[in-house]
Amino acid sequence: MQNKIDIKNKRARFEYELLDQYVAGIVLTGTEIKSLRNSQASIVESFCEFSPRGELFAINIQIEEYAFGTRFNHRPKAERKLLLQKSELKKLQKEVKNSGLTIVPLNLFINEKGLAKIRIALARGKKLYDKRETLKDRDNQRNLDRIKKGFKK
Repeated sequence: MQNKIDIKNKRARFEYELLDQYVAGIVLTGTEIKSLRNSQASIVESFCEFSPRGELFAINIQIEEYAFGTRFNHRPKAERKLLLQKSELKKLQKEVKNSGLTIVPLNLFINEKGLAKIRIALARGKKLYDKRETLKDRDNQRNLDRIKKGFKK
């Protein structure tokens, strides 16, 4: 197969405290999977939501139109159904409903069999002071790595 496709949502780890992670299948049409294999997708602004029937959908995933598609090309920001086991869906729905948590996509990838998968996480939003703490920890780690690099010479 071709190069490895891994589209990440870097803002999710900054904006949310991740509790549980799941790998779900995603229902795509032919032109959507072709665009995804060309790495023409973005999941930065996306989130997941349950339908009234209890199905999980990913909202705001941006998959660009396929360049060689005809008039049957897909819409770039359509709702896309996620495939999980029934027990996992019930657990997620209960957590979202009772605890006020949210479900965010972390990365979109193609597995060894060539199937499109999405890693989602049950998450709690961070407060402003938590975000500042994250930035401070990142800067401290960067400075520590610089100091360690200087001692190795």
